[in-house]
Amino acid sequence: MTGAAALIRLSAISKTYGSGQAAFQALKGIDLSVAAGEFVAIMGPSGSGKSTAMNILGCLDTPTTGRYEFQGVAVEGMTRNQRALLRRHYLGFVFQGFNLLARTTALENVELPLIYRGDPAGSRHQAARAALEQVGLKGWEHHSPNELSGGQQQRVAIARAIVTRPAVLLADEPTGNLDSRNSREIMDLIAALNRDLGITVLMVTHEPDMAAYASRVVHFVDGLVESDRHNGGHA
Repeated sequence: MTGAAALIRLSAISKTYGSGQAAFQALKGIDLSVAAGEFVAIMGPSGSGKSTAMNILGCLDTPTTGRYEFQGVAVEGMTRNQRALLRRHYLGFVFQGFNLLARTTALENVELPLIYRGDPAGSRHQAARAALEQVGLKGWEHHSPNELSGGQQQRVAIARAIVTRPAVLLADEPTGNLDSRNSREIMDLIAALNRDLGITVLMVTHEPDMAAYASRVVHFVDGLVESDRHNGGHA
């Protein structure tokens, strides 16, 4: 990765929780660069630091030391409000547990990020319908989560993540609650969003089959990047 091409750059990032004898160093000075349009899978055992790294990348946490640049701008020096704006306008999130609001429709769930952003109702509805169609859920706009399968719920979650047209999609075990058929369908969808829309994807996964979709696989062990290799990918 050349400096000019890096959308995201972590330099000597460390993260320590607690202090004194109770201190735990989750990250021990990692370096990671990601170019726009890449699909990167992040793997590693529990406690390896991969989730901590994702939280820092997603502006949900801040590093103890080191530098995080997003499009060349230092993130670690931003205020809480500035980080929130970066999340709102540039980042989309997909989680293992879907995190949908139970008593609201698919359309309303997808509209949420646009409500937070202050977009007017008309454009919100239009964008949410388009995002649901993009993930294959045209006609399911008015169904609530309990009327949808697990795979469909994750599609709603992905539509919610992409409705703001983010530069980066951060996916944390996106197939962890799905069977193998739905897992493949969700991964095909994420790969298509990466390939066709140019969305940069950073995905944490325990599953080699899911990591195989990525163009690059980064392994974390004990708070360090153990390996960083290019991958064939399915796309």
